[in-house]
Amino acid sequence: MRTLITNGTIVTADGSYVADVLIDGETIAQIGRDPAGASVTADQTLDATGKYVIPGGIDVHTHMELPFGGTFAKDTFETGTRAAAFGGTTTIVDFAVQGRGQSLREGLDAWHAKAEGNAVADYGFHMIMSDVNDSTLAEMDALVTEGVPDFKLFTAYPGVFYSDDGAILRAMQQTAGNGGLIMMHAENGMAIDVVAAQTMAAGTTDPIGHGLARKAVFEGEATNRVIRLAEAAGVPVYIVHLSAREALDEVRAARDRGSPVFAETCPQYLFLSLDDLGNGFEGAKFVCSPPLRTKDHWDDLWGGLLKDDLQLVATDHCPFDFHGQKDLGRGDFRKVPNGLPGVEDRIDLLHDGGVVAGRISKERWVEIVSTAPAKLFGMFPRKGTIAVGSDADLVIYDPDRRRTISAASHHMDVDYSCYEGRTVQGASDVVMSRGSVIVRDGEFTGRKGHGQFVRRARADHARLS
Repeated sequence: MRTLITNGTIVTADGSYVADVLIDGETIAQIGRDPAGASVTADQTLDATGKYVIPGGIDVHTHMELPFGGTFAKDTFETGTRAAAFGGTTTIVDFAVQGRGQSLREGLDAWHAKAEGNAVADYGFHMIMSDVNDSTLAEMDALVTEGVPDFKLFTAYPGVFYSDDGAILRAMQQTAGNGGLIMMHAENGMAIDVVAAQTMAAGTTDPIGHGLARKAVFEGEATNRVIRLAEAAGVPVYIVHLSAREALDEVRAARDRGSPVFAETCPQYLFLSLDDLGNGFEGAKFVCSPPLRTKDHWDDLWGGLLKDDLQLVATDHCPFDFHGQKDLGRGDFRKVPNGLPGVEDRIDLLHDGGVVAGRISKERWVEIVSTAPAKLFGMFPRKGTIAVGSDADLVIYDPDRRRTISAASHHMDVDYSCYEGRTVQGASDVVMSRGSVIVRDGEFTGRKGHGQFVRRARADHARLS
C-alpha cells in the first residue's frame, strides 16, 4: 500500500517546512516536493493543504485496566488505544504491574495478554515493581533485553506499591548494570497518610481533602530524595507526573549540577486546579495523585516545559466512572479511586493552551508530545519523527479547527470529561499507524489487533541530559 500526503506543512521538533510524504507499506519512503516525480503512483493521495503533518503522538504514561482500590480502570487496550488514536496518539507505553509476591514475569505476561490482539495502535510496557527482592532484581536484566527497559517504583501508597529508600537504591544499582531506567512516583506517602487521617478526623471527608492532605512540600521532599538516591547509584532517574513547583525546583537544581534527571508533567496539572476538587463530591472526578495544585503552579510548569526542565507531557490516563467507581469514596476521600481520563485530549489541549496561547512553538509542541518521549524511551528514530525509514505514524492536523471537549462525544470509556465544555483550537483530521489510516474525519477506520508490541531499546540518557 502506497500513500502520498501532499501540500502539507511538516512539523518536527527540528523545524517546519512544506513537503510531500510518500509512504510505502508501513514506513516513510520519501520526503520532498513531489518526492517521486510526476510519475509517482500511489494507492491513495491525502491532501494536507493548510494542515500540519506531524509524527504520531506518543503517550508514555497510561494505565489501561489498572486494578486500584477494589475496581479497575475502565479503558481496555482496545478502547484506550482507539481513543488515543482519535486524539492523534499512535503509540502508548502502559504500566504492567507486579503484584506483591509475584514475579516480574507474571505481571508482564498478564499485560501482554491484555494487549495482544486487542490494541488498535502500537504499545509498549514499563514495569511497576511493588516487591523489590533478590529474585525480582535479577529479573530486571531479562526484561531490559526483551524491550521493557523501565521500572516504576513508588514512595507513595504504603502497603500497596510503596518501596523504602533501601529498595529504591537497590533497584537503581541494578539499572547501573543493565542500562535500564528507574521511574519514580515521588510523594512522601508515609507523611501523606498521617495528614489524610488528621484531615478526616477534623471533619473534611469530601475530595478536597485529597488535595489538602497530599501537600506540595511532600512531593518536593520525595523528588529530592529519589534524585539523591539516583546520584548515589550513579544512574539517571525519571520523575513521573510532576505537579508542583517544589518538585520542579528539585529537578531543575539537579539538572543544573549535571545530573541525568528527567521529568514529565500531565495536562491536568497545566489546565486544572485545586478548585476543581472543591465542589462537594463532584470533586471526585478530579482525584488523582499527585493531586491538582493551586493555579499559581501553572506558569512554573509551562516555564519548565519551555526551558526543558520538563521534557514531555504524558497523561497518566487512568479513567474511572464517576457513577459506580469514583463514588466508592463517598464519605471518605481516601477511598476515591485515583485517576483521570485524558489520553484523547492531550495533543489538542497542548496545541490550544501552548501553541495558540503563545507559550510554546509548534516545534516544541511536537517535541513534548512525540519526539522527546521517543528519545527518552528507546523508540527514536523509528517513532517520534518524520524521516525516511521511520514508521509511518503520521497525523494530518488542522491547527484552525475548533472542537468542544465533552463526554458526549469523546471515545474514552468513561462517563465524564475533566474538560467538559472546554473549546480547543486544533484537531486531528487523519491519523495513520504504520501506514494504515485508523482515523479519518472523525470516523474510526482501523481495526482491533492492528497495534503491535514495541520492543524498546535502552536509551542513552546521559547523552540526552
